[in-house]
Amino acid sequence: MGTGLPRVANHAPAIDTLLHLRHAFAVAAATLVLVRATLGAQGHGDHAARTHDGLRLSADVTALAVRAAHAPEGRTLAEGYLAQPVVMGHAPLLGGRLRLTGTLNLEGLTLRRGQLTPGIYGEGFVDRRHPHTFVHEAMLSAGARPRGGPLRLSAAAGKGFVPFGTDDPMLRPFAFFPVNHHLAQLLERYVAIGGARVPGLMVEGARFGGDEPQGPWAWPRASRFGEGWSARATAFPLELARGAAGAGALELSASRAEVPSPEDPTGAGLDQRKSSLAARWASGGDAAPVTESRRGGYALLEWARTDERRGARRAFRYQSVLAEAALWRPVGAGPLGGTLSVAARAERTGRPEEERMLDPFRTVRPHFEQNVLGITEWRILTVAAALRPPAGRLRVAPFVEAARARPRALVRPSVFEPSLFYRAPVQWTVAAGVRFGVGRPHARMGRYGVASDHR
Repeated sequence: MGTGLPRVANHAPAIDTLLHLRHAFAVAAATLVLVRATLGAQGHGDHAARTHDGLRLSADVTALAVRAAHAPEGRTLAEGYLAQPVVMGHAPLLGGRLRLTGTLNLEGLTLRRGQLTPGIYGEGFVDRRHPHTFVHEAMLSAGARPRGGPLRLSAAAGKGFVPFGTDDPMLRPFAFFPVNHHLAQLLERYVAIGGARVPGLMVEGARFGGDEPQGPWAWPRASRFGEGWSARATAFPLELARGAAGAGALELSASRAEVPSPEDPTGAGLDQRKSSLAARWASGGDAAPVTESRRGGYALLEWARTDERRGARRAFRYQSVLAEAALWRPVGAGPLGGTLSVAARAERTGRPEEERMLDPFRTVRPHFEQNVLGITEWRILTVAAALRPPAGRLRVAPFVEAARARPRALVRPSVFEPSLFYRAPVQWTVAAGVRFGVGRPHARMGRYGVASDHR
């Protein structure tokens, strides 16, 4: 993974796609091939896609420009990217007895130095969202109904998401990921999951590898599989009220996880104990807010906490509270019509201020407790709006988004003082772009077996 970041003068544009033209051309060529294949699959299997019984493919990419005022060292930066170039798919195997869920993510080509995002951190990046791994998920799942009763059981294994916390932000209605991405989700690990569901209640448990990815082309260490564990319980109150499985749009969940030394692949780093509580509502069932084209709404409220520990001693605690909501409504008619969506998110999250490299957007890896210079709480308000034209094979959705961030040191005295480092108490970041897609992507990212959108 490239680690260098060219110095950019204040107010000077830095267009990432121009700096990496060879990567953009490679992604464009691959996307054309995948779009052609996806259109063919959709054209020959629309009924199968609707019933979730057959092959389902999709390809998506977001072209956006971002401007950040009071970025690290007080600079104002303007950059452009191809973000989230992904191919998603579901495929039945062995006559439908198994199901393959996969996502390929090409951000290692288009976001080599990360996407400007206020307050975010993780995997050696800070104030830039890191590129995710090429094989974002590759999971096999199987399910059963003992004696045809209401109980449903499932098992899933592969590389993917751990049943902990909330959905991956990729299919939530914002271009900027929340700061709590590494507090509220566990992803891109070797994982084995067991699940059980009855009307109104679902439980999931997992064993997985503890190590965080070391770069977009990295794979987890197989030797560390089974070190970590997680459990998540989800209640569906409206299913019980209505007496029909799948009818509930309200979810209440609680999660717990223990992750040994995620920041140091050798196992010598701090261990994490993670907790999460969440409530999610969606008027369209499991529909993803970024792809839904009917009238509806979505809301999420979550609390997450991560304790970093050395044996029985707690070294650091990071907490987050987040609330987000979106509404979408049909507007206009005919070719001038479409679906207008508006969304807002409020977040308060504490993050570690790790020792930075000469590149102020990168931190020293592996991460050790002595590298933490302080804890900063980020209070961020984000608003977004998007317009989706009438439904068709090709999805095109222009959008605008803005975020106001106010960081402050949680513990004083602190080696890291946000107002001095950013040279202002408040940061503004704006983005505009277009989401392109073909086919129907995952309804929700990182859900397998009884937790998936495949009933």
